[in-house]
Amino acid sequence: MRNFCLFIFSCTQLLLLVSCNQTTRDTTSTSSVQTSQQADKVVAATSSEEALLPPAYLVSPTQVLQSDKYSEGVVIDRQGNVYFSQTKAGTITVLNANDRRSRIWAKVPGANGHKIMPDGTHIVAAQNSVLQLDSNGKNLKVIAKEFNGKPLLYPNDITIDSNTGFYFTDSGSANPNVANGSVYYVNSSGKINSVATGFAFSNGLVLTQDHKRLFVGESNKNRVLVYDVLSPGKVGSQKVFATLPVKQGEQIDNKPDGMALDAMGNLYIAHYGMGQVEVLNPGGKVIRQYSTGNLTNSNVAFAGQNLDQLFVTGGIKTEDGKGALQRLDLGVHGLDIRPSK
Repeated sequence: MRNFCLFIFSCTQLLLLVSCNQTTRDTTSTSSVQTSQQADKVVAATSSEEALLPPAYLVSPTQVLQSDKYSEGVVIDRQGNVYFSQTKAGTITVLNANDRRSRIWAKVPGANGHKIMPDGTHIVAAQNSVLQLDSNGKNLKVIAKEFNGKPLLYPNDITIDSNTGFYFTDSGSANPNVANGSVYYVNSSGKINSVATGFAFSNGLVLTQDHKRLFVGESNKNRVLVYDVLSPGKVGSQKVFATLPVKQGEQIDNKPDGMALDAMGNLYIAHYGMGQVEVLNPGGKVIRQYSTGNLTNSNVAFAGQNLDQLFVTGGIKTEDGKGALQRLDLGVHGLDIRPSK
């Protein structure tokens, strides 16, 4: 039955795409008709992008492996190996792309967000610091542990730009009444500067493909903010990109955590306490809600041979219990952020 549904869904996608491509091209020179045509094309493009995403009822999570502790910081390397953190255990595990076996790759107290640089080194948000590790998990150096003489509080997540620099969040206090979270930028020379401050727990962040916009999750306000990037490490004014759905029924919280983008510009958000990933289109509208198998979702990353599988970390139930690496087979290509060969 599921295969039949997938067949019908695929046929619907094909018909919709053909329909969009056959949109009438009126060459009338009147401005009103041109404006109408442009609006129709925007609607058609948005509809076709949304149609490419499978409906939630056709997507079921597959548990790849279970971890003793809550999992975080999932990332993929160029060979297809998948890494994820166990923050409370202070470890980073690697899942081999060939034999699907897992092993402890590195021991990093407070290991959290994790990205791989073009030179093959790994940048990891850790306990009160941001570290650089080599390709074998050996600690190379501490990149950041303070700013202007003040120690970092809770380094959380990381996103890399095209200038071999990177942004990271320092979440600050978990108290919802305290807004001392920050976003920092570290350039290719290792210099750190403040990008934005005053967040009620800044969390996941991601740059768009053209590196012109920066999304930041503000967990304790259940929303996603967006900034125009003026130059590496410098952004424009803060804008609210989306306020997310709130908890209902057996859901226990509603806090945006790690993020990823697909090749169409849709934003995928690990929604902590909600048991699901929210998918927002480029306009900030929630267009899908996928169940993940983890109640306390923490992070997301596209992986697989065709980058069309979404891997999700988090806690199966509460953060104090066991964690799991889950997989959603979406058939939608993720934005390729893997380091260059």
